[in-house]
Amino acid sequence: MKKWIVLSSFIMFSMLLALVSGQPASAAPQLQAGSLVVSPTSAAQSGIPGNLVQYTLTVTNNGAAEALVNTSISGNAWVTSAAPNQLTLAAGAQSSLTVSVAVPGNASPGSSDVATITFVSGLDASSATAILTTTVVSPTVTAQPASGRPLVVLESYTTGGAINPGKEFDLSIKLSNVGQLTATNMVITFGGSDFLPRATGGVRAVSNLDAGYKVDVTQPMFAPLSLWGYPYGSVSVNITYNDGFGGSYTEAFLLTINLVVPAWGGTATPTPTPTQLARPQLVVSGYTTDVDPLQPGSVFELGLDIRNLGTADARSITMVVGGTASVDASGTAVPGGISGAGSDTTNFAPLGSSNLVFLGDIPAGSLMQASQKLIVNVSANPGAYPLKLSFVYTAPNGQRMIDDQVITLLVYSLPQVEISFYQDPGMFMAGQTSSLPLQINNISRKSAILGTFKVTAENADLMNNTILIGTLEPGGYYTLDAMLTPWSAGPLELKFTINYTDDFNQPRQIEQSLTIDVLEMPVMETPIPGTEGGGEVIIEQPETFWQKILRFLRGLFGLGSEKETPTPMPGEMEPLPNEGKPIIVPGGKG
Repeated sequence: MKKWIVLSSFIMFSMLLALVSGQPASAAPQLQAGSLVVSPTSAAQSGIPGNLVQYTLTVTNNGAAEALVNTSISGNAWVTSAAPNQLTLAAGAQSSLTVSVAVPGNASPGSSDVATITFVSGLDASSATAILTTTVVSPTVTAQPASGRPLVVLESYTTGGAINPGKEFDLSIKLSNVGQLTATNMVITFGGSDFLPRATGGVRAVSNLDAGYKVDVTQPMFAPLSLWGYPYGSVSVNITYNDGFGGSYTEAFLLTINLVVPAWGGTATPTPTPTQLARPQLVVSGYTTDVDPLQPGSVFELGLDIRNLGTADARSITMVVGGTASVDASGTAVPGGISGAGSDTTNFAPLGSSNLVFLGDIPAGSLMQASQKLIVNVSANPGAYPLKLSFVYTAPNGQRMIDDQVITLLVYSLPQVEISFYQDPGMFMAGQTSSLPLQINNISRKSAILGTFKVTAENADLMNNTILIGTLEPGGYYTLDAMLTPWSAGPLELKFTINYTDDFNQPRQIEQSLTIDVLEMPVMETPIPGTEGGGEVIIEQPETFWQKILRFLRGLFGLGSEKETPTPMPGEMEPLPNEGKPIIVPGGKG
């Protein structure tokens, strides 16, 4: 008991000594309260609607051990995120993170949002807080140059007046940099389908355009005769440039160019009304092929429905299949007239005639049908191939014009197989199960990937009649031994189907058939046991009433009243003596 009192006194004395000295009983170091520090503790920025405002915060771990710091965001109404949202800081270390605030696109100028960013240490639960205030400003407020960008706009353009189709002209544009930074490596591209660029290929370049400065750019252009009769055309202008700090920008503009609209006939008046030039317009409204699907080596007839959608008659029309007529940019036929020398007949070549087809005249709004016999090149691979058609004709004003059309023809390479017996199957009898030794042969020049092969028949039962084939090499074969049980005699048609996927990933099916003859099952005759020669059994039938009357009358006249014994045919055995009793044939019960 005394020892326990002494031990307890010693423990209490040690605890009191540790309390007085300010040190715990254990020698392990402890983190100080408030070991996390964030800088700055508050910040404010402004941004325009739809932009992203970013803050940079620095967190320091003043504790004596490594701390895992978690980040939480509260009090905000706008979307706010921190990256990274978790930090691992060694003792005395610090790290930075970015807080992003997304200003809503519908936020009104002057409105603001306050977000509280809290950092908590997972070891000693110490924390630090930063308050971020974001205010919306009007988009018209000039941004600081450090966060600005170059902005190139098109102030004006000119052509010097209305343009005559078939003539050359210069298109001049004035560009202005209304941004805050210099636009570098500026490339201007002129495009569109109405006008054709000249000299520069439609591309001009400006090395630098300082903020607040302007530059004039001129591009030579040509107006084709195909614009004749139209009041205006369009040119697209695309501009790409950099800001010198890695940023890239693109601007797009669409320019409208006025054209000279001719007036036809009549006496000049103070206020003439121009009339639009009537011109033909040939369009392929539909086309068909008499062979479907087209495969390498297929000879087919291409039928075309050609409609004149213009407002004038097209005269002396010549169709060029796969090529372009020899007509210059002004619409005048060059020496040599129409030529198909530049035609593309790699995959589809004309057969029986050249690729030039004379069609005659097509009145405005009328439809004409034309055809051309073609062959698919045997070296053509499966795919969709465009075929160009050019229509060269004369307009009412004597101009030679061209309308180009493109149609698409699909070329397939379908598997070619033959289904037959790989050996003589023998005779087939009704009600008897027989084997069908079937074989699928690939007779094409390329391998084929085939799916499920199945054999069916009406009025018959089939077993083991389905199998998956897979890849079949050229000249290769695949066998299937199905079991057939016909129901009745006569011709029986066997139907074969093979599923596969064509070159355009569409499901297809190969169908073939084969007819076999089914014979009747022979009837077996059962002789009486112990008889020789296999003769038939003669069974005495019961005597009828008239036979009894006839036998009675014969007895009256002394002709005998005994029963007649059947006389066997030649080759048959004699009836067994049975003392006038009928013969009983052995058989099953019932």
